[in-house]
Amino acid sequence: MFGRKKDESQSQVNVEPAEQTPETSDGRKSGPTPKRSAQQANRQRPLVPTDRKAAKEVERQQRIEAQNRLRIANETGDERYLMARDKGPQKRYARNFIDARWMIGEFMMFFVLAFLIISLTFSGNINIQVGVQTGLWVLIAIIVIEAIITSSILKRRLVAKFGTIDRGVRMYATMRALQFRKLRLPKPQVKRGESID
Repeated sequence: MFGRKKDESQSQVNVEPAEQTPETSDGRKSGPTPKRSAQQANRQRPLVPTDRKAAKEVERQQRIEAQNRLRIANETGDERYLMARDKGPQKRYARNFIDARWMIGEFMMFFVLAFLIISLTFSGNINIQVGVQTGLWVLIAIIVIEAIITSSILKRRLVAKFGTIDRGVRMYATMRALQFRKLRLPKPQVKRGESID
């Protein structure tokens, strides 16, 4: 309405892809630098691949490689390939701090399963039912108290070591403390009772 669109054939630059300027053995160029338009044309890739089957295969291989890198990183603690939620020196310290301790919270699911079995086995006995429910609430209270104490100790250590504490590190450590040790990802890199300082 306010102007005509340029003809697409005029706006496109038809330049043959140029090869990179070869270098000599001492690192100097052996020819002239290609023009910018030639370099841009050389870097152009089609938005839609011509061979979709090959493109899918390449994408699948890249996905498999990324999964393998993540799996190895979870086993070795290599931060280059860890998920973003696990990266950072403070989170690594929090992981080691939790993994070096015995935590009641990591056995919570086993206790809950035991309470459930007892409750189903003695469903007709009111006294046992009340005892099971009381025991379950006591267990939850102990785990909450343990999490608060552990979190405060971790906060003091993080401030002493790093000067500040990143957001979410304490919750990250608390959630790890509630997981059974063998199921934690990334895998624990320290033994129980080992000093991490």
